[in-house]
Amino acid sequence: MSVLRVESAGPLTTLQDRGRIGLAHLGVPRAGALDRPAADLANRLVGNPADAALLEVTLGGFVARSVAGAWVAVTGAGHDHPRAQWVEPGHVVEIPVPSRGVRSYVAVGGGFQVDAVLGSRSTDTLAWVGPPQVVDGSELRLGGSADPRPMDVPRLPRPGPLRLHPGPHAGFFDAGAVAALCAATYAVRPESNRVGLRLEGPPVLRRGEDELPSEGMVLGAVQVPPDGQPVVLLADHPPTGGYPVVAVVHPDDLWQCAQLRPGEPVRFSTVRAA
Repeated sequence: MSVLRVESAGPLTTLQDRGRIGLAHLGVPRAGALDRPAADLANRLVGNPADAALLEVTLGGFVARSVAGAWVAVTGAGHDHPRAQWVEPGHVVEIPVPSRGVRSYVAVGGGFQVDAVLGSRSTDTLAWVGPPQVVDGSELRLGGSADPRPMDVPRLPRPGPLRLHPGPHAGFFDAGAVAALCAATYAVRPESNRVGLRLEGPPVLRRGEDELPSEGMVLGAVQVPPDGQPVVLLADHPPTGGYPVVAVVHPDDLWQCAQLRPGEPVRFSTVRAA
């Protein structure tokens, strides 16, 4: 059997695909790769379909040995010139701690063969739905043959301010709250994770202290708890929440939230009308 044997899983390694779409009404988080462009590119490089399961490695420290030969591509944090590479049987795949960024993506030709749970092979770190966390000693079964072909690596999006759409709860905030959010610089807090990007900076001012009844939340919603420090909800966020939403991050910018390290600056801007 063709497997990748994990010798060191690093701080957090999970299996991800494009996530569980359309199950929020059942209380099931979306999950899926946080940096979608990087994950899609990794799969393309080894000839996989875009929804093939791959590994999301957080802050490196990952070492695995290929029991059989396999095509492998690594993208994401610090990988500026990704390509598909043939790994001989018994050779090691290693992802050191990246010099910048947070999450790397490891795709193998044929994908990782794991059972789908509720239609997805993504690990949800909030409720731990899906495949178990990858740990030291995990043996990951590989799929069939792949057909990597020479390709021009597409230009990945460049980082910039996170563009915002207006949120649904303007009445909970002072006038000009979104403008104030865009005028400030925030820093990523250490407790940020796949559930949410937690920020620290000038408080977003609210009107009164009333909370919402729990209601549905969308990916990228910028919630404001009582301390005024915004939280951007990411792929493993709960389907409901009780804090008001001042804005929603544009879907094309969410990948940046996957690669921001604690202490790094975050800026916002409003979406320009077409």
